[in-house]
This record gives sequence, structure tokens and C-alpha cells, in this order.
Amino acid sequence: MGLFSYTVAGGGFILIGAWESLISSSAALKNSSPSSTSQSLTEKQAQDSVFSSLITYVSILILSILFILNSLLSLFDALNSKDQIGSVLQLQVIAISLLFLLYSVLGLMTHLKKSYLLPSKILNMLCLFAFAEEFLLFYLQKKDPSGVENRYYDLLLVPITICAFCSILELKNPKLKYAKLGRGIGLILQGMWILQMGFSFFSDLIAQGCSLHEKSRGNYTVKCKGHPEYHRGRAIATLQFNCHLALLVTVIAFVYSIVCKKNGIGREHMRYRPIGVEMQHLEMDSQGHFTLDSDEDDDENGIKEERNEEMQKATVAVPESGTNGYHNHP
Repeated sequence: MGLFSYTVAGGGFILIGAWESLISSSAALKNSSPSSTSQSLTEKQAQDSVFSSLITYVSILILSILFILNSLLSLFDALNSKDQIGSVLQLQVIAISLLFLLYSVLGLMTHLKKSYLLPSKILNMLCLFAFAEEFLLFYLQKKDPSGVENRYYDLLLVPITICAFCSILELKNPKLKYAKLGRGIGLILQGMWILQMGFSFFSDLIAQGCSLHEKSRGNYTVKCKGHPEYHRGRAIATLQFNCHLALLVTVIAFVYSIVCKKNGIGREHMRYRPIGVEMQHLEMDSQGHFTLDSDEDDDENGIKEERNEEMQKATVAVPESGTNGYHNHP
């Protein structure tokens, strides 16, 4: 595999992930808006869902075929170079690509032929197996224990884990839109990191003091001159991954704001009410009949008023007395 192969693979992952994220986020926002019906989708929404699924399956089909063709070329090159490790690695890549190919073919048959209805859980199970096998491929790929490329492979496990975890969530609840959104984000990050690996391995962007050594087309390692160069190469790989992750978060936040605005998700559809509005209502009520007196205060005031009335009556009933206790005569 060269820079061109990594560019095609990374670009394919990014396009598929971006498409799936955009469609799933739009569907989730429409379902959460007050104007949408949560019971059933309209006919237009159902057609859009089928159309978007077809595009996703066709894209996965094309990308899987490209992976298989590239792995076959690398396999023949490894056989000519008598590289047994390279041959085994390409057979593993072909097995993973065949799983994704089967997933896309069965998905297309399910959506195109109504008589051929395959449960969605079977498709999700195939997708989960493919990501699990991909995880094992890069987790166990230690051709050279001291090679810098191992650090890139370890960091690639992060987006693969995200995709596998979201596939598990979708397997439990196929109607969960945010599972597809998370898997799409994982595919985008995986594609970005594959592009970075291609530029790091097959261009001058690799760490200074390190170089690429190829045994065959698909079997290579990145060796450095000394121990400090190995540390610098691994540190640069970690820094590159953090930059990719920060860029992805920024782009997702920007695109999400655009999708919210396009679907009419604004302040009027928020689930909470601002504090300022509540304070305005309190001020308006305080100008009217609003009072802070409780019912107990009202009862005490009523008792005091009754006592005052009784005292007034007693004062009127008792005749006025004169000095030294004698009554005044008229």
C-alpha cells in the first residue's frame, strides 16, 4: 500500500461517515421537533430514509471491492518477494473486506427487494463482526515491536472501538438514530487517521531521523536511528491524533449548528425556559395581587382581628368609673 491507497481508503471512510452522520442527525432532529410525528414517519421521510440507506450500502460496496483489489495486489507482491508475514496480513484484510462486502450486498437486497426481508439485527451483527475483526487486526499487528507505526495502529483502535460500540447500541435498539451518528463520527475519525498514516509513512512528514523500510507492498516498518528518535516519533503521532480529534470536534459543532438551523430547531423549541422570562413573570405578579404571606399568616391575622373586636365590645359594655372606684352620677 502506498500514499495513493491510503488516500483513497481514508477519503472513502470520511465520505461514508459524513453521509451517515448527516442523515442520522437530520432524522434525529426532525423526530425531536414538536412538529414531527413520533408514531410513524410520513411517506416522504420513508423514501428519503431508503434512498440514504441505498447510498450508504453502495458506498460501502465500492470501498470494499477497492480494498479487496488492493489486498490482492499486495498479496501477489508478497508471494513474489517470499514475504510470508505480508501474505498473512493481506489475507486478514481480505477477510475483513469480505465481511463489509457481505454487509453491503445483503443491505441492498433488503431495500431493493421487498420479498427478501432480512432482519436488521443480522446486518448489525455482520457490521459488528467486521469492526471486531478490524480491531484485532491492528491490535495484534506487531511486525516490528520497536516500529513507530505501532503507535499509529494503537491510536487507530480508538475510532474502531467507537464504531464497534455504536454497532452494539444499534444491535440492541435498531431505531436508535444517535447510534448511527456516533458510528459515522467514528468512521470520519478513522478516515482522517488513515490519511495521516499515509502522509506520515510515505512522505517527508515523518519524524526526523526515522525512515520507512518495506519488505513487500503491504509489509513495512518505520525504523529510527536511536532511542530519542523513537520517543519523538511516538510523541509526534500522539500530537497528530489530538489535533485530528480537536479538528473533528470543531467541524461537528459547526455542522450541527447548521443542521439545527436548517431543520428549524431554535430557541422556541428548547425544552427549558430561560430564567429571565420567569423573573419577568414574577415581577408582573408582584405588581398585582402577588403576596408572600402564607396561609398560616392569614389565620394568625384573622385571630388577631377577632380578638380586637372582642376587646372593643368589652370596652363598650363596661361603664365608665369615677375616681376612687365610685360611679359618677348624672
